[in-house]
Amino acid sequence: MAARRVTQSSVNWASLAERVPAAQRPNFIAFKSKSDKYLRSVQANPEQAPKIDWARYKQAIPVAGLVDTFQKQYEALKVPYPEDTFSAEVDKQEQDVKREIQEFKRASDERIAEYQKEIAHLKSLLPFDQMTMEDFRDAYPELAIDPLNKPTFWPHNPEEQLGYKAKDAPASSGGH
Repeated sequence: MAARRVTQSSVNWASLAERVPAAQRPNFIAFKSKSDKYLRSVQANPEQAPKIDWARYKQAIPVAGLVDTFQKQYEALKVPYPEDTFSAEVDKQEQDVKREIQEFKRASDERIAEYQKEIAHLKSLLPFDQMTMEDFRDAYPELAIDPLNKPTFWPHNPEEQLGYKAKDAPASSGGH
């Protein structure tokens, strides 16, 4: 990959800021601040290193060959541009996240469809203030009081019935 100078951020910060959850906003602001600081430091320096006037140094330095040696070493110096080892990993993570998002959307659409069915069912029922006990029994058979088949004691909740055992109560050891 050829080295290129970064002159401006390729990130659409406004669009990204819209997607950041409120809980992550301080981290986002800190990240943007670091990114802006880095960009400013890059822009503060020239793209090319300043040219050295070797002829002027050759005249000023009396040691023969010293400036020529420095010039050869300076011109032979090549600072390697860092190799991009993370883009492939980031692209893979992006694809994984996109797949997770699509799966979440699909599951959400299924849940929405189920909830729409429940809403339609609830809208089809009589309002509670207009229901009789028989209407309630027909609409909610699992919640309705059935004195013939399942007699209960008032106030008709599970805790007040004979033989009730709390779910979190320890199991009896069988004897005293």
